[in-house]
Amino acid sequence: MADVTANGQANGQAIQPQLVLQKIYVKDVSFEAPNAPQIFQEIAETEQQPQVQLNLGQRATDLGNDLYEVVLSLTLTCAIGERTAYLAEVQQAGVFGIAGFSEQDQAGIIGSYCPNLLFPYARQVISSLVLEGGFPPFLLQPINFDALYAEQQRRMATGGGEAPALNS
Repeated sequence: MADVTANGQANGQAIQPQLVLQKIYVKDVSFEAPNAPQIFQEIAETEQQPQVQLNLGQRATDLGNDLYEVVLSLTLTCAIGERTAYLAEVQQAGVFGIAGFSEQDQAGIIGSYCPNLLFPYARQVISSLVLEGGFPPFLLQPINFDALYAEQQRRMATGGGEAPALNS
């Protein structure tokens, strides 16, 4: 076993930072159309624009041995007037090996890079759920996780307490 010194070296050689994606998977998925089939008729008859709300969140769990599970949660709610047309939810997860980074860099990787990597998979699941639920196609627009993470850090630094985990 290598001896690790306080300056981040093993047997005289610097430890190289490592970021490895080990697995991407759907942790949980749900689709509800509580007012079907009547809502389909309402959509066809009304000229009202559907109101769409997206909530997102993120959490990370230290699995030990420099492994982290990062879970990106997306909840998409579509309403016509006061009635819910559909609710689509996905928890897209990944297992990441993260080692050799400073604490600040590691937090940035978990808070920004990992959700950026998981988002296209979650977007595809949401799109498929909506389409297979009988509704017109819906494509989520890109999300700037770098900006969301920076805003979260700014709020925490200005004493705003711990910001909600990337809620939008």
